[in-house]
Order: sequence, then structure tokens, then C-alpha cells
Amino acid sequence: MSVNRVETHRTLVLGGTRSGKSGYAEALLPADGGVRYLATARRIAGDAEWSARIERHRVRRPPGWTTEEDPDLPGRLANARPDECLLVDDLATWLTGALDDAGAWDGDPDAAAAVEACAGALVDAVARCPARLVLVSAEVGLGVVPATRSGRLFRDELGALNARLAEVCDRVVLLVAGIPLTLR
Repeated sequence: MSVNRVETHRTLVLGGTRSGKSGYAEALLPADGGVRYLATARRIAGDAEWSARIERHRVRRPPGWTTEEDPDLPGRLANARPDECLLVDDLATWLTGALDDAGAWDGDPDAAAAVEACAGALVDAVARCPARLVLVSAEVGLGVVPATRSGRLFRDELGALNARLAEVCDRVVLLVAGIPLTLR
């Protein structure tokens, strides 16, 4: 995929399933090393298909990149250095973990505040991150309204998170059918 490397401090790359968003985001950063890849997918014991997905992403990364799997994404961003390049892939899986941790799927009345606090901490960390930062997130709001409460909760929370992150990013790109559309 041909990518126009525009030097910006913070870039948000959005896209649907299999739109090419991760590959596009990876191509924005130097392949010769110096990139910290902050992987947000939590490993699930016994789920071979999920492990295979994680492995496919891992093996396509350049060998000089370092990978960190840690759910404390705001903490990782807060500890970044100005001379670093960071790639976060992806915010939908990070949000899923935040919703899991808060008990939001079960309708816990305190969950909304906990999820809001996590999202707010992430947006603040992105806004303050001194490193060059590329964020990847799913765009799930273009389809039908999900039939389940959990599906609607996820769609709504991710849409709100993406909008808040777009406000603090210098560049926002949406991939549709593998074609990047620059929104800002």
C-alpha cells in the first residue's frame, strides 16, 4: 500500500473490518526500528483463533520494532519520550478491556463512570504524549444498530472515544475499502 508519510505529532487512523487500517498505520512509521508497538489485544486462554490473529499482526511488524502488551495504555503514553515513535493498535480492543474491567456488559450502574474515567485518561494521555503517535481504531458507527445491548454499548462508547481522540489528533484518516480518506 502506498502511504503518504506526513510528519505529524498525533495521527488517528480509523476504518472498518479488514479495511487496511493497521497496515496503513504501520506504513506511516519507519520500518528500520525505533518504533514501540503498543498492542492492546488481551490474550484469551484457549482461544486459538484469537491467538492466531495476534500472531499474524506480530509477524508482519518490522524486526526492529518492540512490542508491548500492557492494558495500561494511558501510563505507557505518559512515559513516552519526545524522540520516540509509538503505534497503538487498536483502541477498539483496548475499549473492550475497559468495558470488561468495569463490568459494563452486565449493566453495572457504576460501570459508565468507570469507563468514562478510563476514556478520559486515555484522551488526556494522547493529548499530552510527547512522542510521535499513531493510533488505530475501528469505525463501527456506519452500519445497522446492533440488536443487543452490549453491541449498542460498544458501538456508542467507541464512537464517543473516537470523536474525543479526533479532537486531540493533528491528522485523522479513514480507510474505506483500503482507500485512505484524509479527514484532517
